[in-house]
Amino acid sequence: MNKADLMKRLAGLGFPLLEAAKEEEVNSTLADMVKLHDARLWEGFPVVLAGSADKGLFDYDKAEKHLKSHTDRTNLGSLVLFSLALYKTLGLKFSWADDLLALFKNVDAQKEYKRYMEALENNSDLKVDNRVMSMQRMKNTFANYFKQSREDLYDFLAVKDEMGLEYALSQVFSPKQKELFLKKLRNEKLSKTEREYFSRVVRKRVAALANQELNRLAQRLLQGN
Repeated sequence: MNKADLMKRLAGLGFPLLEAAKEEEVNSTLADMVKLHDARLWEGFPVVLAGSADKGLFDYDKAEKHLKSHTDRTNLGSLVLFSLALYKTLGLKFSWADDLLALFKNVDAQKEYKRYMEALENNSDLKVDNRVMSMQRMKNTFANYFKQSREDLYDFLAVKDEMGLEYALSQVFSPKQKELFLKKLRNEKLSKTEREYFSRVVRKRVAALANQELNRLAQRLLQGN
């Protein structure tokens, strides 16, 4: 496996669009990104991770099993922490991010996460396994991904309100309903069963949420509290 082969595979996944639907393929690809020890490729890791986790395809334990050396497993953890720090710095709130961060409970991991946060906030380049990572370039890569491939969804996710879109959606929709809501928003193709379920269930909830009078009353109720 070399960089050219990996880039072909990423292109096959629709990188950075990540349209792949196979969990095993996604986890092995992320593991291979780690193995190459390429700083510029690592700077794109947050893009691939977000696209994979957003579709429910990323599994940390399964990705780790593709890595044989202790160094690679350590680097996987570092890149995941790095990515989570980036999302937080950009004000993006993903429903899966807290659960992923909870896997890193030890003191050293928490210190590492804090170090990444500080570097991102200050745009200070730092090293991961002796590879210099550009904080500004990483931010630009991630921002360009959303602007180019998921512009509408990025605008929603970037809203820095107290609860965040991901959390709010989880309060209104079940996981499956939320998935269909987002697929419809992205203009992704739905199966016949998904179209019927969306029309029968999800559309009605969306229509209720879009009702101006309901929105006005909800705002009034919240202001009263």
